[in-house]
Amino acid sequence: MSVTAAQGFLASGVTAGIKESGDPDLALVVNRGPSRAAAGVFTSNRVQAAPVRWSRHALADGRLSAVVLNSGGANACTGPGGTEDAREMAERTARAVDAVPGEVAVCSTGLIGIRLPMDRVTDGIAAAAERLSPEGGEEAAVAIKTTDSVHKTAAAAGADWTVGGMAKGAGMLAPGLATMLVVLTTDADVSADVLDSALREAVRTTFDRVDSDGCMSTNDTVLLLASGASRVTPDPADLTAAVHAVCQDLARQLVADAEGASKEIEVEVVGAASEADAVEVGRSIARNNLLKCALHGEDPNWGRVLSAIGTTSARFDPDLLDVAINGVWVCRDGSEGEPRDKVDLSDRRITVTVDLRSGDSRATIWTNDLTAEYVHENSAYSS
Repeated sequence: MSVTAAQGFLASGVTAGIKESGDPDLALVVNRGPSRAAAGVFTSNRVQAAPVRWSRHALADGRLSAVVLNSGGANACTGPGGTEDAREMAERTARAVDAVPGEVAVCSTGLIGIRLPMDRVTDGIAAAAERLSPEGGEEAAVAIKTTDSVHKTAAAAGADWTVGGMAKGAGMLAPGLATMLVVLTTDADVSADVLDSALREAVRTTFDRVDSDGCMSTNDTVLLLASGASRVTPDPADLTAAVHAVCQDLARQLVADAEGASKEIEVEVVGAASEADAVEVGRSIARNNLLKCALHGEDPNWGRVLSAIGTTSARFDPDLLDVAINGVWVCRDGSEGEPRDKVDLSDRRITVTVDLRSGDSRATIWTNDLTAEYVHENSAYSS
């Protein structure tokens, strides 16, 4: 159940001293082949961290041999020095694991605008290289945590091949081709083009549908590496399904661990004229702070759902909208439906279902409630 679930991969996690807490803060994932095929998707935020720019360049030829990741500092908005730091991380990793610097991806996460303590980072890379192991996936997942309360791993088995992965993220979770930091691995023997297609399709309906707080990171990265160690070439559709399963598992874990959250909210939009309409409506509802506060208070305030729908450009008739909260249709035909007191919101998981009654398309967005704990954590983050 980790990034080393697939054959041909080694990983490790160490405490390099980047974090003042003394918690683990640097990880390596190494592909021992025989294949080095890879694909990735990155944030669409126009302000992009140096590691994102480096990794985009490294992936240009569809090959990666290793990924170095650190928590405790985002290396974003750090100027030319930050660019040099990302390059040095790749070079030091390549030297430590016998790879080419141009085949090493770099991922960083933490506070924006602060240079990394590179002496500690480079020592940490050397230490992590010494600890590389086929059993190192769990400690690698621990080392990339920032405000995460738990580490996040997942795996899916194919016919004699496997997809595994790890993720970090508990805040700044909003879509932009990718969300948070994720490393996925497979021992399937497939080309970079096949990986790219599988990854983009999986991300489109998993990580791109997570919207915790409407904030998009400067460092969002999702990577998929293939070792080919199984010597099995699966049908592309089967590979896509397995990658999707791992991505969806990790995406749900991210929402479950969202900063300060006490409720996990699934917004399901059906009866839309198009998938784009369904996504737009679902995202508007997921980002409605009034609704998120109401659900935190266990108040089935469906009027706030309709208000959010009305801000979109989706096709619908306001007098035909239906809304259910945890299976109770509290709104019918744009007006009062079943009694609100039938809705039980005591459980952690909540489902909001909207029927636009305008077509056959649908989409699901995952979010969470807005709590005082979220405000406290983010008001004190840099301290």
